[in-house]
Amino acid sequence: MVFKRFLALGVILTLLGIIVYNVATEGKEDEANNGGGILVIPEGMDVDTTGVDVGQLSKDFQLTDLEGNTVQLSDFKGKKVFLNFWATWCPPCKAEMPHMQDFHEKYSDEVVVLAVNVTGSEVNKDNVYEFVDEYNLTFPIVLDETNEVSAAYQAVSLPTTYFINSEGVIQLQRKIGPMTYEEMEKNLNKLD
Repeated sequence: MVFKRFLALGVILTLLGIIVYNVATEGKEDEANNGGGILVIPEGMDVDTTGVDVGQLSKDFQLTDLEGNTVQLSDFKGKKVFLNFWATWCPPCKAEMPHMQDFHEKYSDEVVVLAVNVTGSEVNKDNVYEFVDEYNLTFPIVLDETNEVSAAYQAVSLPTTYFINSEGVIQLQRKIGPMTYEEMEKNLNKLD
């Protein structure tokens, strides 16, 4: 009973976070991305700073995938990356995952979908494996068992996705909330 209340509260807070963020940032994406979604780096700006904001090098991290292999974000330098934070208990994540899988199947030669499961928020780690099997997910999935990486990337509401170009720079404003397949294509076309 307590778990169901906790889960319901988590879902409500996630949805509230998505709504607040969307209202607060409405119309600002174009401003932040110079109208066309492409980052224009101002003269003299230091792009060597690491962080989670547009124009910064993405923070590197090392996590374990579902087979126990170590995966680092920097392993994908030279490739475009959709860095997606999600959890099995998150209804918007469940809505997004089939689109993410279809997108991966069509565009895996152009972009890496790297899904970070916020494992520290899961009731049971086995839920992740069951979810992956149920949705037939084939893109790379890593486990954030301590939630340190999720916290570093400010993934408070789920899903949260970062768009990283082939140089490892966060190029587009992060997306909080689920994406449609069309949104994924649109964001891919904006990445260098």
